[in-house]
Amino acid sequence: MNSKLRMAILLLPLVFVVGLGIFLFKGLFGDPTRLDSALIGREVPSFELPDLYQPDVTHNESIVGGRPMLINVWATWCPTCYAEHTFLNQLLAEEDVYIIGLNYKDDSRGAAVRWLQELGDPYAISLFDFTGLLALDLGVYGAPETYVVDENGIIRYRHVGDLNERVWRNDVGPVYYRAMQESGMPIPEHRRELIE
Repeated sequence: MNSKLRMAILLLPLVFVVGLGIFLFKGLFGDPTRLDSALIGREVPSFELPDLYQPDVTHNESIVGGRPMLINVWATWCPTCYAEHTFLNQLLAEEDVYIIGLNYKDDSRGAAVRWLQELGDPYAISLFDFTGLLALDLGVYGAPETYVVDENGIIRYRHVGDLNERVWRNDVGPVYYRAMQESGMPIPEHRRELIE
């Protein structure tokens, strides 16, 4: 056996250990809410879903786009969704953020409607994804998840976990306000620093 081949064989375990160390280090110190999506930069998938409030009314992908928006995946059985709901109402009331709600599978229509009636409804449109097919097409791992969609219906960002002031300021808001700026829409004065 020549010396180059022997050296390569001897170095193979070292390369494996270094590669494994890098993988584990990234997992240990990475952001668990940052899950890249294959849909970033692509259009929201086609869908046809009933309205949460009016089962005989259906919506399709034509409701997406025209202006920057959020698609928020939620369910009544999700305690984290409950925690973020106040902030979603705040985004609507204080900053007029346009949000489409996607009520996630394994939820009941009645429970979801009661939830919104009791806690407030931040959604411009509420979709009832009773089969979970749109969530599956979006690559949803669980609720809550939020997608930033631009005026052309292109997914710009995905956030896994609850939205709150810190997440909005550091991650989701800058993407949303950049999309607003590109579409020519006004940005609230107190949020301009997020895109400068």
